[in-house]
Amino acid sequence: MRSEGKAPAPPASRLSPFTSKHFTALPPLALYIHIPWCVRKCPYCDFNSHEASGAAPERDYIAALTADLEQALPEVWGRRVCSVFFGGGTPSLFSPQGIDAILSAVRARLPLASDAEITLEANPGTFETEKFRQFRAAGINRLSIGIQSFNAVHLKALGRIHDAREARHAVEIAQHHFDNFNLDLMYGLPQQTVAGARADIEAALEFAPPHLSAYHLTLEPNTYFHRYPPRLPDDDTAAAMQAEIEALLAERGYEHYETSAFAQPGSRCRHNLNYWMFGDYLGIGAGAHSKLSFQDRIVRQMRHKQPKHYMRSATEGDAVQQRHEVGTADVGFEFMMNALRLNDGFEAALFAERAGMPLNAVLKELDEAERRGLIVRDHLRIAPTPLGQRFLNDLLQIFLAAPGARP
Repeated sequence: MRSEGKAPAPPASRLSPFTSKHFTALPPLALYIHIPWCVRKCPYCDFNSHEASGAAPERDYIAALTADLEQALPEVWGRRVCSVFFGGGTPSLFSPQGIDAILSAVRARLPLASDAEITLEANPGTFETEKFRQFRAAGINRLSIGIQSFNAVHLKALGRIHDAREARHAVEIAQHHFDNFNLDLMYGLPQQTVAGARADIEAALEFAPPHLSAYHLTLEPNTYFHRYPPRLPDDDTAAAMQAEIEALLAERGYEHYETSAFAQPGSRCRHNLNYWMFGDYLGIGAGAHSKLSFQDRIVRQMRHKQPKHYMRSATEGDAVQQRHEVGTADVGFEFMMNALRLNDGFEAALFAERAGMPLNAVLKELDEAERRGLIVRDHLRIAPTPLGQRFLNDLLQIFLAAPGARP
C-alpha cells in the first residue's frame, strides 16, 4: 500500500557497467521531508515510521534536517524547488512553529518557486482547528489526510487511532483552512464488501475534496499484517470494488489520472506528478530517498533510517547511508515504472529528456508491449491501454529486459 507523496523507493540496482547518459537540461526538482514519528504504528504500514514514546524530539530533529539540507546543497545548487512534501510518520505531530522553522530553513538555502505546492500529511487523530490555521500561516497550502475509511469497523481493523466522527471533523477543519486537500482512502479491507467500499467513497464525496487517493490494501513484508494476515476480500471482489470506485468518481467529474489518484480538474498533485514523470527529488530526513540527475548520470541516495542514528549522523555531516549511480541497464525500467502509472501516459520526447538516452534504447520492449496490447503509441505519446493499466506489473516486467543489459 502506498501513501500519497511518499518518494518511491528505487528497485534493486543491477549495477550495470553501462553508464552512457547525457542530459541537455535537468528535470524539475522536488523536496521530500520525512518526519518519522506517529502516535501508533498501523499494522499494514511498511514506511519508516516509529511510535513516539512521549513528545518527539522536534528541536533536535529540525537541527538534523537543516544540517542534512546543508550537506546536500552542492548537489542541487542553483536549482529551483517546484514542490515540497512533508511525509511520515505523522508530520502533523510537529508544532506549526516547527514546520515554519523547517520551511524557513529551506527558503534560506534553496530557491522555492513562488507557486510551489507545499503539502503536509496529517492524520485525523492530530487535528485541532487552531493548529491547522497556523500550519496554513506557516506556508502549508495543501493537506493530505489519512482517512483510510469512514467505517468504524474497518478503522478498528486497520489499527487507526481515529474514529468515523474524528475523520469527518478533520475534513471539516481542512475545508475551512485549505482550498487544496487530498483524502487518502483504502479498499479491499478486512470484512469489506463492494457496497462498503462505495459507501466510503460516497462519504468522502460529501466534502467535495479536490483530490482523492484510493489504494488497495496490500500485505507488505515486514508488517504485522504480513506476519498475521487478516482475511481480505478475494481478487474478484477487490476488482469489483476498484471498478465501482472508478465509475463513481468518473460520474462525479474526477479525472483518474494515475493508478490510485483522482482529481477535480486543475487539482492533480504536482509533487506526485513529478515522481511519475521521472523528475528529480531531494529527500531529507530519516530513511528518505533521493533521485538526482547530473549532466551525465543519475544518482540515488537513502538517508540513515533509525531516527536517533539519523540525527547523530546528519549533525556530524554524514546523513546519507547509501548512494549509487543508476546504470543504463536500469534507467529504462525505472522510467517506465513511474511514467506508465499515468493513465494518459507520457510524451515520447520525455524519455530522452528525463532518462538521458534516446527512446530507441527501449524500442524492443515498446514493440513487445504494443504487440501484447498493453500500450498504445505514436510519434507523440505513449500510454497504457486499459489492459495495461489493469495488468501494470506485467507491462513493467517487459522493461526489466533493460537497455545495456544485452551484449
